[in-house]
Amino acid sequence: MPCVPCILALTAQTHCQKQEVHNVKEYGYIRVSTREQNEDRQLVAMLLAGVGLENIYTDKQSGKDFERPQYKKLVRRLKREDLLYIKSIDRLGRNYQEVQEQWRLLTKEKGVDIVVLDMPLLDTRRGRDLMGTFLADIVLQVLSFVAENERTNIRQRQAEGIAAAQARGIRFGRESIPVPENFGSICMAWSSKELSLNQAAMASGLPRSTFYQKAQKYLRRQEAMASMGPVKANDTFAPLDSLDALDAFRPLETPGLAAPDGDDDPADP
Repeated sequence: MPCVPCILALTAQTHCQKQEVHNVKEYGYIRVSTREQNEDRQLVAMLLAGVGLENIYTDKQSGKDFERPQYKKLVRRLKREDLLYIKSIDRLGRNYQEVQEQWRLLTKEKGVDIVVLDMPLLDTRRGRDLMGTFLADIVLQVLSFVAENERTNIRQRQAEGIAAAQARGIRFGRESIPVPENFGSICMAWSSKELSLNQAAMASGLPRSTFYQKAQKYLRRQEAMASMGPVKANDTFAPLDSLDALDAFRPLETPGLAAPDGDDDPADP
């Protein structure tokens, strides 16, 4: 990689001449994440394009942090007909919706020219006529279409991976709340109306809605097992969180048992 100080020396004179001939300021924007090591590569590209070091703004952030304070400062400073260099189009945003929003803000609202160094077609200095503007917009639309298709493919692969994992017995989501050993007896007492919903939930140490969901699942399982022989209230039963194919075909509620009002707080006596 070329030496940055050498590039500074070589481009300083050119930069001054450009500023004298044109009353247009040139800026560069660099964005890197903490995992990337390409800040120098972007910086060299800006300097080779003739951007003064004092006009180069750099943001560094992790994948979760996208505040970009330097970018916001740069946008406030940009004036109509100023020129902004970026190394690649994705420096403007994390996805192509953000890229398009920033492109519109800079080129339409602020009247700034943009040069994407990695993509010569995206150079709005050529777009002062109708054909140039049309070409830049078409390139952006194509990029957005490709990116959206890629996101769709990623989501589809994720869904297929989750389905395959679930078929192997891997569970996702929050860990299930454990139930007491006598949960079956409590469910049967609630089913026979010996206990109210509040009393059954309290005896189980569960919120009402959680007890109701788990009890419904248990009672459906017990109903399915009844055809194989008599089932007593204190019989052992399969883990409530195991996959139950009958769940997809049975109604949610057991006849005669009202659903709770949705309150997920621990039940009162």
